[in-house]
Amino acid sequence: MTAMTRDEIERGLAENGEAPNGAARNAHAEALAAAAEACGDPALFRSALDNLINAYLYSSESSKMLVPFARLLQEYDKDPGAFSAWEAHSLYWQFKWVATAISDSPGIPLESATGWLDEMERRYRIAGHSERPVREAELWLAHATGDDDRAERAFGRWLAAERDDMSDCQACELNGQGQYAVLHGNDDEALDLWKPVLEGDLTCAEEPHRVLATSLLPLLRLGRADEARAHHLRGYRMARGNESLLPTIGKHIEFCALTGNESRGLEILAEHAGHVAPLANVDDQLAFHGGVLVLLRRLEQLGHGGSAAVPYEGVPRTVSELHDVLYAGALDIARRFDARNGTSRISDRFLARVGREPLADVLPLGVRSATLPPSPSGPGAPPSAPATRSGPAATPADFTELVERARRARDVGHPGAGALWAEVAVRQDARPEPDPLVSADLADHHALAAARRGAQEAPQLLGAVRDAYRALGRDERAALAELRLAGTAAQSGAAPAEVRELFRAAARAATALDADEPLRARRIALVELSEIRVESYLRSGEAPHDHEHEHADAPGDGHAELVAELTAFVAAHADTAADLVAEAEEMLGRLALSQGDPERAEALLAAAAVRAVAAGRPWQAVDPLTLRAGVLMSLGRPAEAEEAARAGLEHAAEVVDAEAQGAVRLTLADILLRRGEAAREAAAHALAGAHWFDQAGLSADGGAQARLMLARAYARDGRAAEAAEVLQSALPDLLEHGAEQAVFGREFLGDLLRELGEPRPAAEQYLLAAEAAADWENPRPQANLAHSAAEALSGAGLPVEATAAYGRALELYRRTGDAPVSEVRVLRSLAWLGLREEVGDAGVARARTLMGEAVSVLEAAALAPDADSAELRSELAQTWHQLAQVLDRRVGEDADEDEDADVDDDADADADGSVDDGEPAAAGRLGAAQVEALRVEEIELWDRAAGVYAELGPEYLGDRFQCLNNAAWTEQERGRPAAGAARMSALIDEVGALPEETVPEWLLPAAQRLVTRLTA
Repeated sequence: MTAMTRDEIERGLAENGEAPNGAARNAHAEALAAAAEACGDPALFRSALDNLINAYLYSSESSKMLVPFARLLQEYDKDPGAFSAWEAHSLYWQFKWVATAISDSPGIPLESATGWLDEMERRYRIAGHSERPVREAELWLAHATGDDDRAERAFGRWLAAERDDMSDCQACELNGQGQYAVLHGNDDEALDLWKPVLEGDLTCAEEPHRVLATSLLPLLRLGRADEARAHHLRGYRMARGNESLLPTIGKHIEFCALTGNESRGLEILAEHAGHVAPLANVDDQLAFHGGVLVLLRRLEQLGHGGSAAVPYEGVPRTVSELHDVLYAGALDIARRFDARNGTSRISDRFLARVGREPLADVLPLGVRSATLPPSPSGPGAPPSAPATRSGPAATPADFTELVERARRARDVGHPGAGALWAEVAVRQDARPEPDPLVSADLADHHALAAARRGAQEAPQLLGAVRDAYRALGRDERAALAELRLAGTAAQSGAAPAEVRELFRAAARAATALDADEPLRARRIALVELSEIRVESYLRSGEAPHDHEHEHADAPGDGHAELVAELTAFVAAHADTAADLVAEAEEMLGRLALSQGDPERAEALLAAAAVRAVAAGRPWQAVDPLTLRAGVLMSLGRPAEAEEAARAGLEHAAEVVDAEAQGAVRLTLADILLRRGEAAREAAAHALAGAHWFDQAGLSADGGAQARLMLARAYARDGRAAEAAEVLQSALPDLLEHGAEQAVFGREFLGDLLRELGEPRPAAEQYLLAAEAAADWENPRPQANLAHSAAEALSGAGLPVEATAAYGRALELYRRTGDAPVSEVRVLRSLAWLGLREEVGDAGVARARTLMGEAVSVLEAAALAPDADSAELRSELAQTWHQLAQVLDRRVGEDADEDEDADVDDDADADADGSVDDGEPAAAGRLGAAQVEALRVEEIELWDRAAGVYAELGPEYLGDRFQCLNNAAWTEQERGRPAAGAARMSALIDEVGALPEETVPEWLLPAAQRLVTRLTA
């Protein structure tokens, strides 16, 4: 193999320094170090060793840094003077990493680890560095070896030592101090210590990534579940895919396992499956695999031991198989540490960790996760239902009381009746002589459940129930079974004649009840309402469908008949069957809504809810209240809408239907967001809604909408990272909800990613959204998306791609024919983009052309009769302002200056006002006359822009000041400071006569400072 040249090595080192962390970067760094050593250049070899140490540090092979560090230390000892100040500083800084790596390597004897620590202390003392990093390293080595007294002394000396330029950043130090507090059971203290890091006041390359993960269990133990959820969403997003943060990833997996989010834990594990193998850094392996083992053990407890997990070293493994192999490997590492340290502390901590029990039954996270498959060893526990207000606080011990309570719940349609009958069934089976009536009741409950799910055997089961009740003399229950037989026939698509005959039989059974039977009137009313509902369906199926001659009002004729029947039912039974009348009113409300009469619908839905509550069935009011809330919002009555939704949520306390629970919460969250308030409360409702939709098996439907709402609420609350994580998980579902939803979801995600400083993936979302909107008749949305993509691409440092996207946006804006301001902003962006690589004559000429084109667009738009003159003139002034900045950049580039064209109001001028000595300009450089001409043009442009801003009024004072400020400094560069001061003095006099509230507080002081500097 041909030896690398010096240039190739230097180029490789530069590239490797920017490469992604991981094994590939490490291998390249190793090759470069070997090539640099062979090259025989000590300085180059030092650079290569430094590169290799840094590569190892930010990977799962950090323990390998010991060898290159030892070589680098040898180089230093041979010739300290050859090391620059920066290289020496870097060497001492890396000593801290090595001290940690040695402590975390059980293969290095304790005597050697202690010796390295002593060597670090000696060298730091000689070099005049603080002992602070030494004491921190001593703390963790002493703790690992079980020498708690020494650890406590080291901790105190760590905090007491001065901070200097060799100290870890404050964020990293607080991480360690908080971890030490947690080890002593002081969760509150740890969270207080971590607060500046968690709130973003102190950050570094790996913080708050690590602290966010480390805070999860302390927060759960303290009952601060909402914060734990937020830290998981933020923290995992930051740590994902970073192999130097595998211990952090393990903490997120563990958190999922302990909060009922095992499927989320499995997804995270799958994303890092490549590291579920022996690692070079065994301490990282122990930490990462420890978190994985908590998850695998939990999955085994739930009966998923035989389910597929991720492969191990290329071999597929079940959950139990993976658990066993990882457990053996991790325990072996822990025991190797113990053998070296002379204590069982590491294995004790490992065993305690993997044996942890859940800290929450279910903590909804908001993100979409696949549901765990059915357990091969049997079904898991069903999701718990909400507690009921009218139901028992606990199941009665007395069987007779339990049966009576179940019957009462059944008779009023209580949502909790099913759970009571399930308990009755268990106890009935244990009784020596089952009660025949109870057996009939249980058969009735079973048959009704079969009918609701459309089971083929439902008619036979209902027929048997009817006969059983008749045999027991319970004709009122038999009559109800007859009605259910009719409803089941209609549900199964039986012939209309058969369905009608069954309803006639049900009516006969109801009217045949004894006149003294309390339920007779209710049974008759129930048959009537059920027949009205079914008959409407039968009529619609029997009606001829002549689409060629169908009138627009034809559907309304069928509705009119149904409305009339329901209205008559309400009038006839208002005093005898309030709950059934409430059902009829809800149906009438839905019909009114379908016919485009929201006012009538709102009144009917309100009446239905009131009547249901008055009838002692508040759970029945949930659906009409939820629907009414949406209607009220469409009518522009948000306060009443919120009131209705809150009432629905209150009454939902007894509802066990997961979809209804999700719907009412989603509705309330939507109302709160649309009212522009209570984003945090809206997020809580949307989060709960998503959880309920998941329980209902509707993750892709209602769950996707709830997650979209949750992301919106998080974004409104300033929680962009959480919003992005939730939205990304829901995006695949949202893409299936039509182009409009796909475009909105991708654009929203793009906005969030830009806010998070991720311009490249943001641009990808914008471009995909633009593609989805390509077929829309109105090109404006696609133009806006292309514009956003261009800005993101520009921010990502991709000028070629950005130019193409700007060009596409410009084309689309022009196609709309009514977007002059957007056109102009694209043209200006293209002008600046062309100057990114080099500010030369060609780039400036192109910028002039584009700025001139922008002026022409604005002047043409101003001629339109409905033009917004103020906006157009403001954009015109901004265009002149920016053209002046372009020219100023050209002058500054030629003078080898690197300063912004807009001078900050507090900035001092560097220009000395000197005049070119008349020597001929070098090739590509400006001569004195050219510089002067450009400066004069700059001033003219800024004066022109300032004049427009003056015409537009006080609200543009800030823009006007910037123009005059720039013109004044340019006059100073021309040797005419008095002219610049005169401009600013005139502004001061003018502004002084304006009402105080119209002038920005900063403007006059800034203007006066500028005058002082120019006249000094």
